[in-house]
This record gives sequence, C-alpha cells and structure tokens, in this order.
Amino acid sequence: MGGARPPAAESRAGTPSGEILERAVCRLLRMREDRAHARSLDVAIVGATGLVGGVLLEVLGDSSFPIGRLRPLARDAGNGRRVTFRGEELSVEAAGREALRGADLVFFAATGELSRELVPVALEEGARVVDKSSVFRGDPDVPLVVPEVNGDAIAGDTRLVASPNCTTIGLVLALEPLRRAAGLKRVVVTTLQAASGAGRAGLDALERGTAFPSGDGSAAPLERNVLPVCDSLGPDGSTAEEHKLLAETRRILDDPGLELTVTCTRVPVAVGHGAAVSLWTEAPLSVEEARAALEATPWIRLVDQPTPRQVAGRDEVLVGR
Repeated sequence: MGGARPPAAESRAGTPSGEILERAVCRLLRMREDRAHARSLDVAIVGATGLVGGVLLEVLGDSSFPIGRLRPLARDAGNGRRVTFRGEELSVEAAGREALRGADLVFFAATGELSRELVPVALEEGARVVDKSSVFRGDPDVPLVVPEVNGDAIAGDTRLVASPNCTTIGLVLALEPLRRAAGLKRVVVTTLQAASGAGRAGLDALERGTAFPSGDGSAAPLERNVLPVCDSLGPDGSTAEEHKLLAETRRILDDPGLELTVTCTRVPVAVGHGAAVSLWTEAPLSVEEARAALEATPWIRLVDQPTPRQVAGRDEVLVGR
C-alpha cells in the first residue's frame, strides 16, 4: 500500500527512501552526493499549483537537497498565485521558455500536454528534467525510474527521466525484495486506487459526491461506491491504467516476459493506493523467507493489516494482509 498526498506531511529528511531519491537526482545532475561539496541548485516545478506539484514542494522542502532557488511555474499563473516553500511565499510564474531558462533541474508535475510542449524546451535550455506525466514512459531512450529499484538506469549522459504511474511505484517497491530473493514467475494484482490518483478533480468529486472523472465517459460517483475502471476502456477490454501498470512494471523490473495479470479499480478513499497481490516465484520461497526479505528492505514496513489512513504521508510501502 502506497501513500499519495498526505493530510499532514511528515518530515522526509533522513528517511531511507528520501536519501535514495536524493542520490538518484545527484546522479542525474552528475553532482557529488557529499553535502559539503554540493552546490546550490536552481530548481523549477512546472505544475506547482496542482495536487502533485504541491506534494513535490513539501517533499523537497523537507529534504536536505541543496536548493538555492525554487521557481514555481504553472500554465495559469494569473491572479497573484503564490505557494510556500521552506517557510517562504513565492510568486507563481507562467510556464514557458523564459521561466525555464537557467534552471539546473526541472520537475514536470502537470498535464501530458504541457510536458509534451515544454520538456523539449527545458532540455534545449540546458536543464535536466524529471517528468511525472505518461508522455515519455514508453520511450525506450528515456529511463523509467524508481530509484530504489533501478536507479542505475540513470547514466552519466541522462538528461531526461520519466517517473512511473503512482500505482506502479508502490507495486514494484513491494515486488523487488521478493524478486531479489527468489525471482518472479507470475504476478496477479487487483489495485484499490484512491481518488487522489485522479488529481484535485478526483478529490473534489469524492468530497462532493459528484461524477468521478474516470476517463471512460461514465457519470458514476465514487462516494460510497467502487468503480471497476480507472481509465478509458480499450478494444481488448482493458483500461489504459491497466496497460500502464503492466508495461511499466515489466520495464522497471527489466523482465519483459513476466506473466502479469492486472485489474485496476477506484475506491472511495482520499489518499493511499492499495493492491491485493498474488505471486509465484521462480525458486522456492517460504512465508518466513518472504517476511525476512521484506523486513530487511528499508522502504518496506510490515504491518498486520495495512490501511490507507496508515500510509498517508509516509515514504514506506506498507505490506501485510
């Protein structure tokens, strides 16, 4: 079970996942990880006023990552919009070439349309880019990275990194220690995805009891309900969300032949994606050995009965019944 936007974010400084993330970004920027030799960075966030952008501001603000200047950018920067970063109020600027010029690192936490338009611009201006949209996830020339699992995919000449789907991240983090212990032969997963996965519009729809933005054209509310789809249906009867989870998991685990069956659902929970997972390993693995492998993994926390409320605001993935 993985968290998304926290009701009240806990400090991430010094956590194992936070440290791994910082090392991955240092690798992307070809910086030394030694804080004494780290230079202050000029960092931009495109989509800083959105749900994901707001969480990114919190995560970076809580980290010890050396940021000398933070540029909050958005498509619509009118009406004097402001955000808070490390106790300081910052004006939101309109996202465009001029606003991106001179940035060392740019995070895109906006729409796919904006990433498609401005990621090439940021690269032309010399920045390194982390994109959280789905635009570049299928590009074989762009590393798709979960730092704890495949951070080494960021090479010395990497300038653009794609971030996976939110549900993919939690799933591969839970699978990786078991894959290392005994290999994976087959995985069957049913996701229980929170409203936050659909952004602010999803949270608003859950709170108001209005039609949920599922992308399939339905008008069903999520309040006191469960939706059997998270995205538009394709010709094969699967949703785009299910295709993402399947393709991204195989790619991140570097296992294109992995047998993977996926069903994605949406549940009436504000924050905290869950998944019911059954798996078959290549080598024998007892329950005790599986627990030991999970307990030895810094980004995993074993609990008897994990719930979305427990995971909200945490870096760890909770694994249990």
